[in-house]
Amino acid sequence: MRSAGSVVLAIRVITVGKRHEAWVSEGIERFLKRLKKPYDTQFVFVPHATATEQRSRQEESAAIEKQLRPSDYVILLDERGKDFTSPQLARHLQQLFDTARHPTFIIGGAYGVNDQLRARANTVWSLSNLVFPHQLVRLLVVEQVYRAQEISAGRPYHHQ
Repeated sequence: MRSAGSVVLAIRVITVGKRHEAWVSEGIERFLKRLKKPYDTQFVFVPHATATEQRSRQEESAAIEKQLRPSDYVILLDERGKDFTSPQLARHLQQLFDTARHPTFIIGGAYGVNDQLRARANTVWSLSNLVFPHQLVRLLVVEQVYRAQEISAGRPYHHQ
């Protein structure tokens, strides 16, 4: 991915739950350290709700929405979303950076997000038809952002 001069190209990952568990934290830190400046990737954590399914979905979605800025380009992770190859994701992110848009990835709670937050998403992205634990999704997202950076820069991390 190309930088926009000295502009910081912020990527946020808003996720439900506590800090990264030890088993995933090392992997996330590994890829965050590999990301080249001016890319600034940060995690924002919102509390996990312990109510019923519907109420948890509403409370968690409301907490996520409070973290969103009007200018955010929202990429919601959902198994019913669009499939991207890694090169397609790299092109998508590069287009956002080229137009000074800041991608914000959302990893909802165990029951997903409400319809209002889903409608706010600019892109709904599926990592797979499979469902993964949220901690693992965090690692996969950071690895794919790193992979996108490497693809856009023409470096050999990604093999076709």
